[in-house]
Amino acid sequence: MQSPPIQMLTICGISELSDPRERSVTHVLSILDPDHPDPEAFEAYERHHRTILRFHDIINPIPGMILPAPEHVEAILRFGDEVGEGQAAEGHLLVHCHMGVSRSTAAMLTLLAQSNPQESEDSLFERLAEIRPQAWPNSLMIGFADELLSRDGRLTAALRRHYGRQLRRMPNYLQVMHDLGRGREVDMAA
Repeated sequence: MQSPPIQMLTICGISELSDPRERSVTHVLSILDPDHPDPEAFEAYERHHRTILRFHDIINPIPGMILPAPEHVEAILRFGDEVGEGQAAEGHLLVHCHMGVSRSTAAMLTLLAQSNPQESEDSLFERLAEIRPQAWPNSLMIGFADELLSRDGRLTAALRRHYGRQLRRMPNYLQVMHDLGRGREVDMAA
């Protein structure tokens, strides 16, 4: 993905896919739970390139659930390469997951880091928060992206600072993330 191949970047959850503004997308990255049906909203969309990944939004192994893995992040990077091939700046990239908070924001941060290798990690997280203010990227996915993009731990360090900012902005995330089994990410912000 060359910088900047697409000027319009959107992150959302499934419930937001019916918004008519999103129907003009040129590229979609869908991240869904393995057993979730394909969202019907895409039937109303204009023609677009779409990649679907299926894994759960977890950071610790849970029996019967699919943990994000390096190959999922590799697939996100391949999608980024596809977006960059011959795409005009008029394009519109949409990344979504169930809520538009964790997997999709981790994927968008990965794509931003891929397409802007010289940009500082903190700047990338600032851009992410501008796109999706409630962003709480999945730490496991960011860790894999950090390694695959040779960021030498800088993405993970910037993620810690991002979590801290998010907890100050949205203190309710403290309990929400603990309830979701994501307390380790809350602890990362400390």
